[in-house]
Amino acid sequence: MTPLKSLRLKCLALLALPALLGACAVTPPPNQLGAISDETRAMYAATVDNGFEVPAIEDKYLSEFRKRQLVPYHAPYKAGTIVVDPGGRFLYHLQGNETAMRYLIAVGAQGYGFSGEATIPFQRDWPYWTPTANMLRREPEEYGPVRNGLPGGLENPLGARALYLYKNGRDTLYRIHGTPSPWTVGHGTSSGCIRLFNQDVIHLAERVENGTKVVVLTKDQAGKWTDGSETPPLVAMAGEDATGAAPSEG
Repeated sequence: MTPLKSLRLKCLALLALPALLGACAVTPPPNQLGAISDETRAMYAATVDNGFEVPAIEDKYLSEFRKRQLVPYHAPYKAGTIVVDPGGRFLYHLQGNETAMRYLIAVGAQGYGFSGEATIPFQRDWPYWTPTANMLRREPEEYGPVRNGLPGGLENPLGARALYLYKNGRDTLYRIHGTPSPWTVGHGTSSGCIRLFNQDVIHLAERVENGTKVVVLTKDQAGKWTDGSETPPLVAMAGEDATGAAPSEG
């Protein structure tokens, strides 16, 4: 396997944090033939963004449950706030009137490395990615060939957008970003922070201003502020291994 192909399977965060335990995942209802609407397919159709041809998300990774959608959400924060629920595998962008736009997410080990409040001072379109010294030391054969980093593009682990979280003026090392690996969304992964389908992270980033408040829940707070009607039981997702990681391409 080439280093570049391997990178597509991991979608790493910009900076490494110590490995953390995986978590349970939300189990979406399985897709059924004809269950995906034309509207949903259109939401995740191929698109051109900043000169990059973003591939469509295949039907097998979608359902009416998994698509981004407006849901009841009762978080006590003003409209515009982002709530990340790593344990529930969702990100909520508050819309006011106790509703939120809900996005399905994948959670890597680093996705459990921060909880609490932060702000997004800036975001990047098709961000540059560089492996850290820890990555190079831990897996020199894999990351050595890309030690100088990868420019933004379809093979870049951060995908189409990256939103950077800071607290008290310091980088939390926490990222909300896209992914070139749509099969991982909704699963736990071996590394990375919080990733969305590229179509979803583009949609989110267009609606997020610099200075936006972000609240990251702990794993034990999974499902907090939902009314229970739209969230299935928190059980391990079919197809994940014992660590909560999504299956690879092989």
